[in-house]
Amino acid sequence: MIIRLAQKEDLQQIMSIYAYARKQMMCSGNAKQWGNDKPSLETIQEDIDKRQSFVLINQACICGVFAFIIGDDPTYQVIEGGSWLNDAPYGTIHRIAANGQVNGIFAAALAFCENKIQNIRIDTHADNQIMQHLLQKHGFQQCGSIYVEDKTQRIAYQKICLRD
Repeated sequence: MIIRLAQKEDLQQIMSIYAYARKQMMCSGNAKQWGNDKPSLETIQEDIDKRQSFVLINQACICGVFAFIIGDDPTYQVIEGGSWLNDAPYGTIHRIAANGQVNGIFAAALAFCENKIQNIRIDTHADNQIMQHLLQKHGFQQCGSIYVEDKTQRIAYQKICLRD
């Protein structure tokens, strides 16, 4: 699998992947996290413009997408019911989604991010059992709760990546 920066030309495929992911989230009991309209086209265009949107390519086809942002995330400034594992610089994975055609999207994206920075943070909705399972499987520790822009609660996770 190849990971590269997303380009404006990828926008239609990216939005198609997010539409598929929203449908799968609803089918698995997680209808609230992204609803019918998240992430928005404007958010994805902004991710691309800021060079923080990445696509995963398998056999010349875009099969996944995620945002990876290194630096402070404003929604992570306040954490309730726990604490972050450390205060070291971190990268945050946001808006990860797959087209359902290829396995291992999360693992590939995580490996890419681990090569960039030692601390990785991520959050997910309490109803997103699939993501919670993936996070636990890949060594993330639950740290508490945060609130995203629309004031809804998310479970916050962090992983300290061990390097050689």
